[in-house]
Amino acid sequence: MKILLRAFCLLFTFTAAAQDIYIHSGNLVDTKSGKVLGNKTIIISGDKIKSVEDGFIQPGASDSLIDLKDMWVLPGLTDMHVHLESETNPSKYLERFTNNEADDAFNSVGFAEVTLLAGFTTVRDLGGTGVNIALRNAINKGKINGPRIFTSGKSLATTGGHADPSNGMNRLLAGDPGPAQGVVNSEEDARKAVRQRYKNGADLIKITATGGVLSVAKSSSNPQFTVEEIRAIVDIAKDYDFHVAAHAHGDEGMQRAVKGGVTTIEHGTLMSDATMDLMKQYGTYLVPTITAGKEVSEKAEIENYYPELVVPKARDIGPKLQSTFGRAYKKGVKIAFGTDAGVFVHGKNAKEFGYMVEAGMPAMEAIQSATIEPAKILKMENELGQVAPGFFADIIAVKEDPTKNVKTLEEVEFVMKEGKVYKN
Repeated sequence: MKILLRAFCLLFTFTAAAQDIYIHSGNLVDTKSGKVLGNKTIIISGDKIKSVEDGFIQPGASDSLIDLKDMWVLPGLTDMHVHLESETNPSKYLERFTNNEADDAFNSVGFAEVTLLAGFTTVRDLGGTGVNIALRNAINKGKINGPRIFTSGKSLATTGGHADPSNGMNRLLAGDPGPAQGVVNSEEDARKAVRQRYKNGADLIKITATGGVLSVAKSSSNPQFTVEEIRAIVDIAKDYDFHVAAHAHGDEGMQRAVKGGVTTIEHGTLMSDATMDLMKQYGTYLVPTITAGKEVSEKAEIENYYPELVVPKARDIGPKLQSTFGRAYKKGVKIAFGTDAGVFVHGKNAKEFGYMVEAGMPAMEAIQSATIEPAKILKMENELGQVAPGFFADIIAVKEDPTKNVKTLEEVEFVMKEGKVYKN
């Protein structure tokens, strides 16, 4: 009897493990070819796509079926610039002093889940206190729901620079942060700071190559690293298989970052034609974050929403992001989708698609900028960004053809990540 029971248990375990999921897709957006394909069956085994077949194939007795015949199916989207530890609100600057790391951690759980449910199955988190590393780990272990996270941990800045954590503080509180806290003032500091990010568990490096809008500091665009410091960061980053993302609004800081070897320029607001040519020469991507620009210029008109020092910067920089993106796209600069979510409400990331199309990018290319292009940067081009055999089963669906109405991506109806359905 015991032998029979053991055999039954083994048979049941094998059957459960062998169960596949079949998705009947009436309209499959093929991000590699840039075409919409009709009537396909996507067969999923575990967390990967086993095959994509023509027509609607019926599943076996032990398999399950998801009917998306009336939907448009796409690979899960990637946002290459988010901040999952926080979200804009009138008390955000005060929260630097009132919130503990645990408060930020609990908040980040909700921000991560709403991002996933919006169809973004992968994100690149570009700067926080380090909670973003713990958040990534918790998601990877299945403790909480959220997108796949690649994170920089704490961003790197110069003293007084955009990511100096002590900006705007009383001098008695500010202290003199150094490489461990992400503040760099020499090539030696730069190397130590990168190694510290590795020790902390980061996946990549983020630097603030120029001033920024929301930091409590005067300039939004002055260069804040030397070329030599950036090169030191990039060279050491390569030793740890990190790529480097560079926040930059001002043109001189952007040029230094590109010449220093960064992989992506974030924002790029005041980019000149010469810098665009330089980015094409070096193969550097632009991550435009147009939605954040719209948001900060709007919030700057609300009394006391931002500190007094921030308001003129928000009014100046915010409205320029979309037009700069349009110029860069038309000039042939490589584009990767990114929004700066957290500067605006999480879960609204897909608004960026509409702004990109308004600026002149065809909808299919905008979709590719959020699928196959990020996969190249993340060195996951054989696992992310396509609905194809061997790729992660990250799949979303919408009611309308996104290549004709890209704003339909703001209302995602179905979300699967690694073969698990989170929204249906």
